Amino acid sequence: MNPTQSLSMEELRSAAVEVLKVNDLGTMTSAAPNLYPHMWSWDAAFVAIGLARTSVPRAVTELRSLLKAQWSTGMIPHIVFSDNDTGYFPGFDRWGTEDAAARPEGIKSSGICQPPVHAIALRHIVDRGRENGGADQEVAEAFLAESFDGWLAWHRWLATVRDPDGVGLVEIHHGWESGFDNSPRWDGPYSRIVPGTVPPFTRRDVLHVADASERPDDTEYTKYLWLVQQMAEVGFNDAAVQDVVDFRVRDVFFSAILAASSDVLAGLADELGRENEAGELRGIAGRFRAGVASTVDPETGLARDYDVLAREWIGTETVSGFAPLVAGGDPTLLAAQRELLRGPRWMGFPGLRFPLPPSTSPASDAFRPRTYWRGPVWPFLNLLLGWCSARDGEAALFGMLRAASLDQLSDLQFGEYYEPFTGEPLGSLAQAWTAAAALEWVGSYQGNNEGK
Repeated sequence: MNPTQSLSMEELRSAAVEVLKVNDLGTMTSAAPNLYPHMWSWDAAFVAIGLARTSVPRAVTELRSLLKAQWSTGMIPHIVFSDNDTGYFPGFDRWGTEDAAARPEGIKSSGICQPPVHAIALRHIVDRGRENGGADQEVAEAFLAESFDGWLAWHRWLATVRDPDGVGLVEIHHGWESGFDNSPRWDGPYSRIVPGTVPPFTRRDVLHVADASERPDDTEYTKYLWLVQQMAEVGFNDAAVQDVVDFRVRDVFFSAILAASSDVLAGLADELGRENEAGELRGIAGRFRAGVASTVDPETGLARDYDVLAREWIGTETVSGFAPLVAGGDPTLLAAQRELLRGPRWMGFPGLRFPLPPSTSPASDAFRPRTYWRGPVWPFLNLLLGWCSARDGEAALFGMLRAASLDQLSDLQFGEYYEPFTGEPLGSLAQAWTAAAALEWVGSYQGNNEGK
C-alpha cells in the first residue's frame, strides 16, 4: 500500500472494527447507525466478509440471521427489520408483507430481493475459519453444512422464478432489487411508470445527508412506492407480480453476481460431497455467464440491461457494464473489459481523486458526481471487483484497486459513497459495509505481505 499521510494499517483496521461494533445489533449489523437501522441483504454479505477477519463466529451469526428471514419460496428479502425502530421509511408496515404467504412467521421483512453475494461471503468465512483452525474452523464448517440447502434454494429460485424466459438473465421488479437504486440505468423504465394513488409519505433519508440532492427526489420515490404497492396488492406472489408490476428489467450485473456466486457455491458443494448439487450450480453459473456475455454492446464493449416491457436494450454507461468481469468467462472479453476499466472513461479519467471506477462514467451525460448511484464511487463495489480480479489471477488490477481503496478509506469516515474528484465522503457515514471492505482490504494486504 501507499497509505496517504502516515496512517498505519492497524489504525485503519481499528477504526473499521469500531464502526462494526457501533452498528452491531447483536444478531445482525445495521447498515448505518442513523440512516439505515436495519439489515440489508447484500450489505450483510459484505459485512460478513469483514467480520470474518475479526470474528468468524460473529460473521456466521450475521449470515445465519439473514437466512432465518428466507421465504418459503427460497427468496431472501432485501431488508430484515430490526427492533431498532428509528422511523426508517418505508418500514415494515408500508411494505405490506404482513400477509404474504411465503414470509416466515415472526420475522419482519420486505418483499423484494438483492444480488446474491452470500455464497462469496460464505466462502470467505470458511477460508478464514480454516486459516485460524481450531474452534473457528469447526464453527465455519458446521455453518457451511447447516446452511447449504438454504443458499441452494435461493439460487434455484433466482434461476427459475426470476429467469422466466430461460435467457440466463435475472429479471428484477424494482430498481431497489439491483442495489443500484437510482442509477441512470433505470431512467427509461421509470420514465414510463405512471403511478396510481400513493398514500402520503414522509422520508427520513434526506435528513441524514448534508445535501438532499445526494438522494433520489420525491418524484422518483413516489414511483418506488407505487411498485411496492403493486406487489403488495397481489401478496408478493411470484407469478402474480410478474403480471402486474410496471418494472421488469433483466439486470446484467445481478445476473453476473448469480453466475459468480453459483460457481463458488458449487465449489462448497464439492467439499460437502454434494456432487449432484455442484453440477446443478455449475449449470446455473454457465447459463448466466453466457447470458451476461450476450448483452455486450459491440460498439462500447459494455454489458447492457434489457427492458422487458419496452423491449429495448439499456446502454447507459454505468459500472454495471463491467458485469462480465464479475461473471468471468471468455478471456478475450475479460481482457477487453479490463482495458476499458483502466481506461480514460473510468479509472483513468482525468482528475479523479483516486483511480477507482465511479458508478457512472464521468464521460457520460448521465454523470452526477454527488448523487447516489449516478456518479459517486462505492467502496464495497471496488472490493467485489478486486475479488473478481484475484479469482481470475489478475494481480495487477487487484493491486491497483486495493491500493487506491486503502488510500480512499484512510479518511476513517467510512462513507456510504465518495465524490470521485474531491474524495469527499457522501451519504451516511460510519457505513458498515464500507468498514467491512476496509477490513478485507487490510487483511488481504497483510496476508499478501506475509506470503512474500
